[in-house]
Amino acid sequence: MILSPSLLSCDFGRLAEELSALEEAGLSWVHWDVMDGSFVPNITFGPPVITRLRSQSRLFFDVHLMIGAPERYLAAFRDAGADMLVVHAEATVHLQRTLAEIRRLGMQAGVALNPASPLSMLDHVLDDVDMVLIMSVNPGFGGQNFLPMTYNKITILREILDTRALPVKIQIDGGVDPDNVVELLRCGADVLVSGSAFFNFPPYAQRREVFEKAAGMVK
Repeated sequence: MILSPSLLSCDFGRLAEELSALEEAGLSWVHWDVMDGSFVPNITFGPPVITRLRSQSRLFFDVHLMIGAPERYLAAFRDAGADMLVVHAEATVHLQRTLAEIRRLGMQAGVALNPASPLSMLDHVLDDVDMVLIMSVNPGFGGQNFLPMTYNKITILREILDTRALPVKIQIDGGVDPDNVVELLRCGADVLVSGSAFFNFPPYAQRREVFEKAAGMVK
């Protein structure tokens, strides 16, 4: 299991300190929820903020673009320091081209699906991605409840990836907490994004251990 805490639920006034605290707590990834107020009804941060903090952190920057026409900003997020760039299948007309460009720019490429979007939207791009992000809430706000229908979606996607022998990670974002870690991993998830269920329970090292203990129950 890779745990990627979502900065959407951290103290925005202390972003640098929060990133340092995550490193000190033994985390290796951090999830940036980039929102534009159009594709989703909220606005967060963009390349200038990530640029300022990249030099202060060794964490893997997992950047989730919840923005319309993300192809306009791929180079900007590369220059800002993104290690992985995840775009929504629903947000770009030329999905394969966008994913290929992310890789050409030297980043890992990810594609995200909203809860109501079928896995069939990914049929022709799975060879072009390093990770698929399955949204387990409707994107735009933190603190939402996990949608149980996500379990079946993960299971089906894992079967597809295994059948095609594709080394693609499955990430889950939305309502992830220690209580559903076991089932998510059993279904085939690899990377878990947790916002309020992580940041609202300091100290972070102890909270990481709670997630890892839950993950250790998977057989």
